[in-house]
Amino acid sequence: RLFEFAKTALIKIFVSPYATVCDLYCGDIDKWDEAQIGHYIGIDRETWESQRKPYTAHFCELDPCVENLESFVQDKDIVCCLQHLQLCFETEDRARRLLRNVSSLLKPGGYFFGITTDSSTIWTKYQKNVEASHNKNTVPNCIRSENYVITFEVEEEKFPLFG
Repeated sequence: RLFEFAKTALIKIFVSPYATVCDLYCGDIDKWDEAQIGHYIGIDRETWESQRKPYTAHFCELDPCVENLESFVQDKDIVCCLQHLQLCFETEDRARRLLRNVSSLLKPGGYFFGITTDSSTIWTKYQKNVEASHNKNTVPNCIRSENYVITFEVEEEKFPLFG
């Protein structure tokens, strides 16, 4: 809903007709159907089957945070990451590789955009969950919705009754 709206809005704002798009951690390629792009490149570690689309496409089984993409594709109008962007920031090395790949893929004047979770929102939801569970003398270790589960590593501190 909001996530899908954000993807659609970013595509409408940044993508011009017949653009060449490189989608990192691709998944739902249907979101590009109405954008009138010229060519689509999907980069992911999983295998993707071709679908009939009004634009040409090819897929690479690569991790954009580990492997060098310079030799595969260059001079793209758009490089985006509309899923799993948070995985690119698990370590400094992964983040640096992602940024090197993005800068080598984009042509001058091209755009990079992505969507990721907002840490402030996650923390606020977790705090509300803690407050709600406070009366039960438990510390929750996760936040859930119909779309996700975020689990926290929680070490419960046991305080002595006195002192």
